[in-house]
Amino acid sequence: MLKIVPAAKTSRQSVTKLVLLRHGQSIWNRDKKFTGWSDVALSSKGEQEAEQAAYLLKHAGFTFDLCFTSVLQRATSTSRIALASMHLDIPVLQTWHLNERHYGALEGMKRWSAIRQFGIWPILGCQIKFDAAPPNLNQEDYRYPGNQLSYAHIDRDQLPTGESMRQTLMRLKPYWQNTIQPEIQQGKHVLIVSHRNTLRALMMLLDHLTPTQVMKLKLATGRPLVYELDQQCNAMRHYYIDKLV
Repeated sequence: MLKIVPAAKTSRQSVTKLVLLRHGQSIWNRDKKFTGWSDVALSSKGEQEAEQAAYLLKHAGFTFDLCFTSVLQRATSTSRIALASMHLDIPVLQTWHLNERHYGALEGMKRWSAIRQFGIWPILGCQIKFDAAPPNLNQEDYRYPGNQLSYAHIDRDQLPTGESMRQTLMRLKPYWQNTIQPEIQQGKHVLIVSHRNTLRALMMLLDHLTPTQVMKLKLATGRPLVYELDQQCNAMRHYYIDKLV
């Protein structure tokens, strides 16, 4: 469960609200498969969750100048549905840096099938340990991003065959610092639509969490999470938006 941190007392300090939104339920969330960079669609429930997120944001008085999302359709569809429902026509910047953690050879597998093939500790370890990566893909595998047209413009050395949470954080951190954070510091209202592990990595940066703390974070699909930031983008507190509505 997320811990709500009380706002620090400030004197005439402006507060910027950043909204994080995990995409709605995907068809592989529904089917309990490891998904990662596999590009699967939203389920009907996921589409409803995107609309519900928009309802909550709109009725809490939120509006946005800019949206960041991954290149995976479950996130881009969530952002499209949410922004259309809010009647917002704003720039949407898609980047692979906001993709979900890559689950390597586990992608497309159900948990028990993966355990039968690889054993319990390689599966459990990558889910509970910050530095543990899943079994890696062979670069000849069709699931390797370097074999997909969507990533043809990216140096193959940057594309993962499987990622630990630490590697996901290292992929995300420069994009947050160099691209997203400057927009927030210019006063723009930003929405980030991304994935469970990527958003957990971002929360680690915002809240200065330890590896143990970040691995315990839970993040619901389609439920907007509001961060109140000071002028240096330090987190003052965070809360789910449905606490306001």
